Amino acid sequence: MGQYDRTQEREIVLDGTGLRIGIVRARFNHEITEGMLAHCVQTLHGLGVADADITRFNVAGALEIPVLLQRMATSGRFDALIAIGCIIRGETYHFEIVSNESNAGITQVQLDTGVPIGNAVLTLENDAQARIRVEEKGIDVARVAVEMAQLLRSL
Repeated sequence: MGQYDRTQEREIVLDGTGLRIGIVRARFNHEITEGMLAHCVQTLHGLGVADADITRFNVAGALEIPVLLQRMATSGRFDALIAIGCIIRGETYHFEIVSNESNAGITQVQLDTGVPIGNAVLTLENDAQARIRVEEKGIDVARVAVEMAQLLRSL
């Protein structure tokens, strides 16, 4: 068996005590992103992240998220970051560009810096799909950020 055949399972307890979390929320589709933010912050608090350890920023739209995440990730001030946005398909090709570029940028920041980023930039067909996902995605992204921060700390 080679070195990659060994599996190590580490139990991660979702305990955010002492973690410093940064959140970047796009204002576009405000009702959806504000709802996700509220569920996210509530979940972070429930996982033990102190409000003083949560830094929140707003940007215009999804394309502006990666550059702020990059600055935050390179600051050394955060254990994990969270991106919150909502891109709804319109009648033009713009949807594909915004969706692809914002998500590629978020992934690139994460890989370049080693700071985990919970990605809650929704890419949807319509408002109804967005409304259905607000609560679940807000909760999920908070849990992902805490889990990844803890996992990386354990290595």
